[in-house]
Amino acid sequence: MGMTVAERMVLMESIQGAIAEGTLEIGEAVRRLRVEVTGLHQNQFARMCKISVRTLVHIEHGEGNQTMKSLNAVFRCFGMKMSVVRIRRDVG
Repeated sequence: MGMTVAERMVLMESIQGAIAEGTLEIGEAVRRLRVEVTGLHQNQFARMCKISVRTLVHIEHGEGNQTMKSLNAVFRCFGMKMSVVRIRRDVG
């Protein structure tokens, strides 16, 4: 991949922000991180995250009811983890 470390960090922060804003689904975020940041195929990435390829496919397609353990296994590879955050409500 021809991306610098700084460019990868900007991309990861952009994806993280889009998840937080609710404009990017978790599955699509995982797929983008896998493809755009690591450049790995599903089987390589799943092995790196120590999850099954089937679990990764389900996560990327937004299928099933994924566990926090599986999601954190994926996000840990990027220095991230799932968490609960307060949503901002516009008072009007």
